[in-house]
Amino acid sequence: MNAPPPSGKAPSSADPITWFRNASPYIDAHRGRTIVLALPGAMLRSDVLPTLTHDLSLLVHLGLRVVLCFGLRAQMDEQLAESATASRIVDGRRVTDDAALKAIITAAGLARTDLEARLSMGLPNTPMAGAPLSVSSGNFLVARPFGIHDGVDYRHTGTVREVRTRAIGPLLDAGHLVLLPPLGHSLTGDIFNLPVDEVAEHVAVALEADKLVYFIGRLPVDAEGKAIRQRSAAALEALLADNPDEHLARLACRVAKACRQGVERVHLLESDDPDALLRELFSRDGSGTMVTARRWEQVRDASIGDVGGIIELVAPLQESGALAARSREQLELDIEHFVVSERDGTIIACAALFSSGHSAEIACVATHADYRGEGRADALVSLLEERARMRGARQVLLLSTRAGHWFVERGYAETTPDALPDERRSRYNRQRNSRVYMKTL
Repeated sequence: MNAPPPSGKAPSSADPITWFRNASPYIDAHRGRTIVLALPGAMLRSDVLPTLTHDLSLLVHLGLRVVLCFGLRAQMDEQLAESATASRIVDGRRVTDDAALKAIITAAGLARTDLEARLSMGLPNTPMAGAPLSVSSGNFLVARPFGIHDGVDYRHTGTVREVRTRAIGPLLDAGHLVLLPPLGHSLTGDIFNLPVDEVAEHVAVALEADKLVYFIGRLPVDAEGKAIRQRSAAALEALLADNPDEHLARLACRVAKACRQGVERVHLLESDDPDALLRELFSRDGSGTMVTARRWEQVRDASIGDVGGIIELVAPLQESGALAARSREQLELDIEHFVVSERDGTIIACAALFSSGHSAEIACVATHADYRGEGRADALVSLLEERARMRGARQVLLLSTRAGHWFVERGYAETTPDALPDERRSRYNRQRNSRVYMKTL
């Protein structure tokens, strides 16, 4: 799912020219980007696989750097059932005993060979039929034992310790599709069974991937039962925390973790939809659930409902003396003077403008500690300066005890309290001893 292309008309499969025109902005945007995909084992046996491998080959030829991770749970279940060997899955992880390890090594070899064969077909029935595609795999995952949890010894089940990006990166740069089975090797030469969801997350973070794609049975739904099309990582994690589908709840946590560690977008696609991947990447409306690292954000005028959020934002700065103290009652009276930057329902920056004749004062400029240095305060101050200018102000003033250099860098000059308008000068707190800065508009 992507932002709308310039054209207002939705792509239509019945009109390939229109589809191509609408897809072209995305083709350009994705070129050179890294995408990591996670396929469940059952998908390797589905009718969707031939179409998917065709599409993956297409992505590589369009200039995307593609890493394909695949799981083998279904294949292991079948092999172990045939041998009448019991196998436990606890909290989403298989307890991998010797028999299970042998089964996954066999299944990994068969699955990798089949995928390599399919990806070697090029793009049949197209002008690019026979176009070569190099597929590479290897010991790219360093693992360690998952260990004993709540008394359960997971034996040969492991967790990712390191992704060998120095080996994977050059292959992607050379146009190879990198294929990763759910196996890792330890520094002592042991082999470990790894969850494919974890492998994909670690690989995406290590490669600083632009997109991470998980294929799942069904898309998550909201309280009304409608498929969720877009959410921030934190919102999706909170929504699915108590979901009866334990795999989906665990996956939401993994998605949020990937986003917190730098993956900009994670896409959840239905595994039985053969067109899901291309629609998600190259159409306006997409096909699945897009999870964004950056929460939805807007700058707007404050309302009375924002008083609590502003208090929470400015309280640490008031306690440290960086901002003058304002009571809730005063904030409620002054709320119409405030603008805020809101991100996913949270106030993360604010500032206020008070006009008086040909002068205006900017006050209470604050940014949440987690979001400083990204230009939000700059944007709010610029907005208020423009508002002051439109209201006929010739100069804008502000008081600060610690951020003077920041304002000087933005065109303000230090002056004296005598430059304040009479009414404002009468309220100047000499005990606080704030410095006064002025900028001519």
